[in-house]
Parts: sequence; structure tokens; C-alpha cells
Amino acid sequence: MFTKNVNPPFEGPKGPRNRRGRPPGTTPQGQEARRRLYDTAIRMIGERGYEGTTLRDVAGAAGVSVGLLYKYFPSKRAVVLTLYDSLSEEYAARVAEMRPGKWRERFAFAMRTCLEVLGPYRSTLAALRPVMLGDRDEGLFAPGTAFSRRRVEGVFRNAVVGASDAPAAKLGESLGRLLYVLHLAVILWWLFDKTPKQKATEGLIALLERILVPFGVALLLPQVRGFVRSADELVREALIGDAE
Repeated sequence: MFTKNVNPPFEGPKGPRNRRGRPPGTTPQGQEARRRLYDTAIRMIGERGYEGTTLRDVAGAAGVSVGLLYKYFPSKRAVVLTLYDSLSEEYAARVAEMRPGKWRERFAFAMRTCLEVLGPYRSTLAALRPVMLGDRDEGLFAPGTAFSRRRVEGVFRNAVVGASDAPAAKLGESLGRLLYVLHLAVILWWLFDKTPKQKATEGLIALLERILVPFGVALLLPQVRGFVRSADELVREALIGDAE
């Protein structure tokens, strides 16, 4: 879940501002206008798809001028980045008080909480699949989405390194990053899941939790620890771009 910190959906992107006066969206009226535009854009993307939604359509549906929309969201990309940041912020807040326990249990809790946060936006996220997976600027591993990605990645690293059975520090961080990638695969499964209320996804999480029990035992083996470190290095090199 992935962006430069903009404290959305109601604060507005931070960055250089060339205009004088109050930044857009800081008055109560501005906050409300931005909220309405954001909610309208997210709903329409879910209904029409990303390519099928234009900012002009959003402005019309929200009952405002195109100029006012551009004041808050100069592009559809700004809407997507706001969505990423909003969801990652809410998610990080929800799991901030994760209970003590084994890392596999904490992973399952983090995974279920993630889907609870994403649930109201499932249709929009499904419409954004091509963007999240393939867009250079708006995808999950794009440079511009690094802040939110690291925020969510940190949840899974903490789930491991803060566990009662945490591996050694660096190995725990590597395992946490791999669980972060695994959680992305579960989200993709969830977006495609056709079972009522995505029951198959809950079954998948329960299955993963069981599988991670023997994997935790296997971490005692030097070969398995080496595999985790090597896999983490590949993930960082290929997807995240910060391999040592």
C-alpha cells in the first residue's frame, strides 16, 4: 500500500508553491471541497476504470469547475498518490499497537488488518491494477511512491523484529521485507478472488499461517537463513532499488 507523504486525503500535496496566499485546502471550505473531489474521483475510477475517468468528468460529478479541481488535483496521478498515502497512513495507525506474539501470528494480523483497511476501496484498487503493476510513475515500486511503500514495509519488518521469537536483527529485517512482498501477492489474489466476500482469501491467509510454522523451524538451518538473505537481496535489487 506507497507515495510521497502528502497527509491526504485532506491536506494537499506538500512541495514548492509558487502562488501567494493561503495554500489550497487549508480552510474548512477548502478541506470540504478537496474531500468531495477526492471521494468523487475514487468512486468514479472504481466504476469506470482509470483510463475511463477524466478530471473533467470528476469536476462535473462533484459540481465544481475544472479550475477548482486542478487547484487540488492537477492530474489523475495526484489522486492515485493521495489514495496510496491515505491508505498506508490509516493502515500504519491501525497496526501501531500490534500485540506481542510470534512473527507468523503478527504477520497474519497485519495481513488481515490490511485487507480490512483496503476493503472499502476494493473496486477502485481493482480498476487500478494495471497502474499499480505497470506504471513507472504510479506503480507500487515507483520512486514517487517510496514513502508509503516504506511505511507499509515497516509494518511487516516490525511484525518480525518485534516478535517474541524474532530471528537475529538483520535476518529479521530480511524476513520482514519478504513478508511484505508476500502480502502484495495476497492483495493481488484478493483483488481477483471471486468467492463470496472473498472467503478464499481468508483461507489463503490461514494456510500461509500454518505453512510459516515449519518455516520458522527451518530458519534454524544455516541454508535456510542464507536463502532468506539472498531472496531479500534480490527483492531489494529488483523491486525496491536499495540493495546494499
